[in-house]
Amino acid sequence: MGEYGGQDYRGLLEGAPRANNLPKVSIIPLVFLIFYEVSGGPFGIEDTVQAAGPLLAILGFLVFPLIWSIPEALITAEMGTMFPENGGYVVWVSSALGPYWGFQQGWMKWLSGVIDNALYPVLFLDYLKSTIPALGGGLARAFAVLGLTALLTFMNYRGLTVVGWVAVFLGVFSILPFIIMGLLAIPKLRPKRWLVVNLHNVDWNLYLNTLFWNLNYWDSISTLAGEVDKPSKTLPKALLYALILVVVGYLYPLLAGTGAIPLDRELWTDGYFSDIAKIVGGVWLTWWVQGAAALSNMGMFVAEMSSDSYQLLGMAERGMLPEFFSKRSRYGTPLVGIVFSASGVLLLSWLSFQEIVAAENFLYCFGMLLEFVAFIRLRIKHPRASRPYKVPLGTIGCILMIIPPTLLIFVVLAFSSLKVMFVSLTAVIIGLVLQPCLGYVEKKRWLRFSISPDLPDFRATGNENAAESLME
Repeated sequence: MGEYGGQDYRGLLEGAPRANNLPKVSIIPLVFLIFYEVSGGPFGIEDTVQAAGPLLAILGFLVFPLIWSIPEALITAEMGTMFPENGGYVVWVSSALGPYWGFQQGWMKWLSGVIDNALYPVLFLDYLKSTIPALGGGLARAFAVLGLTALLTFMNYRGLTVVGWVAVFLGVFSILPFIIMGLLAIPKLRPKRWLVVNLHNVDWNLYLNTLFWNLNYWDSISTLAGEVDKPSKTLPKALLYALILVVVGYLYPLLAGTGAIPLDRELWTDGYFSDIAKIVGGVWLTWWVQGAAALSNMGMFVAEMSSDSYQLLGMAERGMLPEFFSKRSRYGTPLVGIVFSASGVLLLSWLSFQEIVAAENFLYCFGMLLEFVAFIRLRIKHPRASRPYKVPLGTIGCILMIIPPTLLIFVVLAFSSLKVMFVSLTAVIIGLVLQPCLGYVEKKRWLRFSISPDLPDFRATGNENAAESLME
């Protein structure tokens, strides 16, 4: 798209703020934005214990990062510095496989992100309903979701630098009570409790979906790479620091909770860490954990919405979406993208926790398969293109690196319920039809499409030899 019309037709919206004149995100806010796009703390990991018991839960958060998180973070570091612009993985897939598949990537990842964001008001209210029972359902819950979504959407509208430093504050506040809880739990720890396992009583679907949900979305930060200060240096470092923070942030409270409290798997559901805090430290720690959970979900919401809305802006700058998606507010934020993403959250917030996690995982898996293909294809097709950060493996090594996460994707898909599979495949089919429809709309000039003249060219000059990449 974006191929019809003259030069003025391809121009950006008049009067829109230019991205290169806006404040850039530095490394500390970027670390916490990644932290919140991936994790936000241990809230929501309780279901792994309910599904599989302490030993498999602990092993899951030790092994899963090796299989999934590290490869995804490495790919994000290489591709994000190769394409330092908004749109992220959409641009990667478009450059490797063409604009049609780039649009499909954008559609599936955006929808997955919006579904994921619908989860955070649910988690927020689940942690508070034990203190405020009225938030458990009915009109009070509906109005609470609406008000919370409006407040956090306004925060996104006010600017990415604001969102970044808010994420830093929320992250510190959310991590501190678990540090204290772990210290208070030391006298009560019984290491043998960590070894409890019953392979005949494992809910593999819940276990895998919960692990996958808590340890993915490393690539989300790439959609706002154009807003990052010195992305070639900042992005890889931020991904490394965030990876350490996320893994420790899961294992530390999980070891404390399962080691200090006698096991009752049925109690390990959303919000159970607040009950553990009460047993270990008292009511004051419970209130802190509940407050941290509430603020953590706020942080995850604003970080995810930033990623989703800047993705739409990047797609519009590439001519994949109508030009009005590239419109920025006076704060430099993607106004239309924020509105669309917030509307999707409100439409999906009625789903249950398990349904939301399963649906977003299903769509996310399809998007990741396209990313893996694009990553390898660009290594072969453009081996000499500028890569400020490069995964220290040759092409064959990179192929071997993505085999375990690819197999994991098929396992997650295989465990999906028929309901989730039907809804998700319907969404995929809509995307397959939507792209040609937008092309027709552009051809008829019913809506304006534009391509930004400032987009960087990733290709290096000179002859490119794919065989050299394979020999590395």
